[in-house]
Amino acid sequence: MSKQPTASLYIVATPIGNLSDMSARAIEVLQEVAIVAAEDTRHSGHLLQHHSINTPMISVHEHNEQQRCETILARLQQGESVALISDAGTPLISDPGYRLVSFVREHDIKVVPIPGCCALITALSASGLPSDSFSFEGFLPPKLGARRQALEGLVGESRTLIFYESPRRLQAMLTDLAEIFGEQRRVCLARELTKLHETIVTKPVIELLDWVASDHNQQKGECVVLVEGIKNQIDASDTEVNRVLGLLLKELPVKKAAAITSSLLDVSKNKAYDMALKLQQK
Repeated sequence: MSKQPTASLYIVATPIGNLSDMSARAIEVLQEVAIVAAEDTRHSGHLLQHHSINTPMISVHEHNEQQRCETILARLQQGESVALISDAGTPLISDPGYRLVSFVREHDIKVVPIPGCCALITALSASGLPSDSFSFEGFLPPKLGARRQALEGLVGESRTLIFYESPRRLQAMLTDLAEIFGEQRRVCLARELTKLHETIVTKPVIELLDWVASDHNQQKGECVVLVEGIKNQIDASDTEVNRVLGLLLKELPVKKAAAITSSLLDVSKNKAYDMALKLQQK
């Protein structure tokens, strides 16, 4: 680790699964700082022990981050460097640390990033979905209504969307995606990245939902869900949607006509259903 003229706060990325993904620079930094601020000291203790790092740790998590800011600032102002790590991956990405970094920067303390693993970038690189422009959305709200509202606000997004999701809510999320984004929208499930049972599968969301529902093992572990952005150049106009609905409504009930239109034209079921109701009322 290069010597700094003053103490620094190091933001150190750690492995997301495979302990061998720890960089030599990250190990060196963690060995040389005065303390390691960890999200969960028991969890991170295994990582440090694996790499023969004996640096003392303190906890910094969502419930005590505000209080820890003063403690860590005091150590930094005394000339002691500190390293911040999360349970896995790059700190601050859907993890604690923003308040601490902002706080020490306000006090003119140098903040040094030590790059490494990040689950969302790892998943994107192997998904087969467009990577030139993307939007990281973190975790969706756990409650049904709020989750659907959040997804409905993203349905017209042309960038690849990236979410973290609990395995307990994975099926519910995929169900919502199929209904709101259309059953043929391509979605990637990247699960247990870099671990023994790593899964990276990209399919139309309705096929992915069926596959996950039929295999309970796919409902375990850490999940990254990536959604292909809408293809604006082939996005159906309202005129085309109305034309297809008009043909189908001559033979089918509203719900069925809307479902088929959603699948054919890659529009949301909700939009197709609302337009079908309006046509039927004319």
